[in-house]
Amino acid sequence: MRQLKDGLEPSRLYRRCDPESLPFRTTEELEDLDGGMGQPRAVEAVRFGIGIDRPGYNIYALGPPGAGKHALVRHFLEEEAGKRRPPSDWVYVHDFERPYRPRAIELPPGMGVRLRRDMEQLVEELRPSLSSAFEGEEYQARRRAIEEEFSERSNRAFAELRRKAQERGLALLQTPMGWVFAPLREGQVLSPQQIQQLPEEEQRRLEQEVEELQQELQRVLSEEIPRWQREMQRRLRELNREVTNFAVGARIEELEEKYSSFEAVKRYLEEVRRDIVQNAQEILSPGQGHEDGERQQEQMHVPAARRYQVNVLVDRSRLEEAPVVYEDNPTYQNLLGRVEYMARMGALVTDFNMIRPGALHRANGGYLILDARRLLTQPFAWEGLKRALRSRLLRIESPGQMVGLISTISLEPEPIPLDVKVVLLGDRLLYYLLSALDPEFGQLFKVAADFDEEVDRSEENALLYSRLIASIARREGLMPFDRTGVARVIEHASRMVGDSRKLLVHVESLADVLREADYWARQNGNGAVTAADVQKAIDARTYRSDRLREKVQEQILRGTLLIDTEGERVGQVNGLSVIELGGFAFGRPNRISARIRMGRGEVVDIEREVKLSGPIHSKGVMILAGFLGGRYATRRPLSLSASLVFEQSYGGVEGDSASSAELYALLSAIAELPVKQSLAVTGSVNQHGDVQAIGGVNEKIEGFFDICRRRGLNGEQGVLIPASNVDNLMLRRDVVEAVERGDFHIYPVETIDEGIELLTGVPAGEPDEEGNYPEDTVNGMVERRLAELGERMRALARQSSREENDG
Repeated sequence: MRQLKDGLEPSRLYRRCDPESLPFRTTEELEDLDGGMGQPRAVEAVRFGIGIDRPGYNIYALGPPGAGKHALVRHFLEEEAGKRRPPSDWVYVHDFERPYRPRAIELPPGMGVRLRRDMEQLVEELRPSLSSAFEGEEYQARRRAIEEEFSERSNRAFAELRRKAQERGLALLQTPMGWVFAPLREGQVLSPQQIQQLPEEEQRRLEQEVEELQQELQRVLSEEIPRWQREMQRRLRELNREVTNFAVGARIEELEEKYSSFEAVKRYLEEVRRDIVQNAQEILSPGQGHEDGERQQEQMHVPAARRYQVNVLVDRSRLEEAPVVYEDNPTYQNLLGRVEYMARMGALVTDFNMIRPGALHRANGGYLILDARRLLTQPFAWEGLKRALRSRLLRIESPGQMVGLISTISLEPEPIPLDVKVVLLGDRLLYYLLSALDPEFGQLFKVAADFDEEVDRSEENALLYSRLIASIARREGLMPFDRTGVARVIEHASRMVGDSRKLLVHVESLADVLREADYWARQNGNGAVTAADVQKAIDARTYRSDRLREKVQEQILRGTLLIDTEGERVGQVNGLSVIELGGFAFGRPNRISARIRMGRGEVVDIEREVKLSGPIHSKGVMILAGFLGGRYATRRPLSLSASLVFEQSYGGVEGDSASSAELYALLSAIAELPVKQSLAVTGSVNQHGDVQAIGGVNEKIEGFFDICRRRGLNGEQGVLIPASNVDNLMLRRDVVEAVERGDFHIYPVETIDEGIELLTGVPAGEPDEEGNYPEDTVNGMVERRLAELGERMRALARQSSREENDG
């Protein structure tokens, strides 16, 4: 008979970190850890993505939230940004030919603000200078001369008409109804009655003379005087331009000289000069003096006080290196900029001064960090970002314009060239979904930086982990951790990752533990955080979250949920599952039972039949049928029908970690061998009977241990786990102490045969050369029972056949 497998030694249930192995007393002695820990693949990808200057090589940093992606990525971005000069300023100015399309001008860092100040000073000086020039004696004298010349021309024209009228006996009179000709006699204008008394021939002559003179008067009024007025207005405009140019020319020439190396600014200043010259009266009297009111409506006229301003969209005057920008709220407008509006006289108006930058503008020439999930949940933001990266141009337009829903007149700012490296931070699932569903994603984000959540637990990494703890403590303003506290945190990091050979490097989870340990250290008045403070933080966190666990255990202890922890039962096994809610996981024992009868080799999963089983669990049950058929039905049909169920399970069942327990229950039911209820089982199984690793092994063991401890440990209780899960063990201290005393046992098993021997106390049995199992073994009993069921099936078939023949 094969000897029963021994349980694990206590030393294999928990891997300690010896504080004496840490070469420091407190974390104050350690340097900060720069560049992350245990992320060589991600670091290489980030460095490559930052270094390659080609379109499309943007970075997607994938990993769980809180893994430290942001800090690590920002560290390398800032390191690279420090080697680069700050990029250019960008300003928007008024386009005098196309007011609806503001012009973008690129300037060296800090030059944008200087240009804005210079133009503000010009606007401040503009009206006083023009007012002084137009109110000066020289201008007034030249204007009077032009006006007097026009007046003299008009007077001469009317004097000539009067002379001709007098020669013909007529007088030229100005009445409220206009200019008229009237007959004269002895210097006196004749009344209508007197005209009627004149001879008819004289009357006809006067009418003819009046008609001829009236035509000449009409020619003077409709042709000569308007032509003289136009000439006068032209000469006045020339005078105004001359005076305006004299008033502001020197100042603008000074600016042109100052910005002589910037062709775009020089061209803009020349346009400003021309506009000031053309619109001097409007500047002096706002709202008046514009040449064409309709034209200013059509062309989105901007008042002079705002027309000559400079909108500094991006100011780099305070930067000494390339920008690194993180946009926390990546809406469409926060990314690509917007045009704002203000209410004026019941209408919404805007101009180039109300163009506002987005994160891409601020990061242009540097680096932009975005959260992928937040970006994708904002309407139009993802499409807007892709369009900007594709075209390498920054266009500012409203989302409504982008999709063609708005056709009203608005600004169309000139696009700005885009040169930016974008880093998206997101989880793995989102990365794989984008890769599969968005064909442009792979073209624009060619570099994947995959962040791991765990690293090997080695002496070297233990020291690095200590430095990581020191870094977080300094950054968070926490008390220093002594070596015992650090050692306990390292042990807990292995527990959190569920592997004694690994360390969890999820920075946010680690920081939470450190903050809470610091709280308890301060409550206790300690000068440094010790192992006791860390343990208190762990225990307090568990206590805050374990209400449901307490309720489940209470129901088991009161007998509401039926779980046996002693005695033996046929076809009944204690399986183990894990419940995880709100980040807290705990193990729960489940009674798994099996019943058999004659049949045609079917294993019925009751959970699946009632649609409470997930696909993985259903797969595990189907594997059991494969195992039974492969081992016991190679020479005869499998003549049984079996049913399996999770007793008192009222929710869904998923996963295959209970498949070995289900198989043990089946074998017990077939062989009619009782199973020890003092043992619980976890592990999946394949068709060859090999027990495979599962997750949550620590929680499962502790869940069964808690029930046994509260009922009273008797030295026979324990848990069967897959041998491949031994390295995952980081059990609670009370479990380890119970194993040390021999009150509880952890049995690693590699095959179903090993497990069934432990559960029944009967050897599993090895087949002989003919493939038969010894009768006093589990496999022999199973084989014999199946043979009996097969014989009964055949006997029933023969009897049925005879009855049909007799009939």
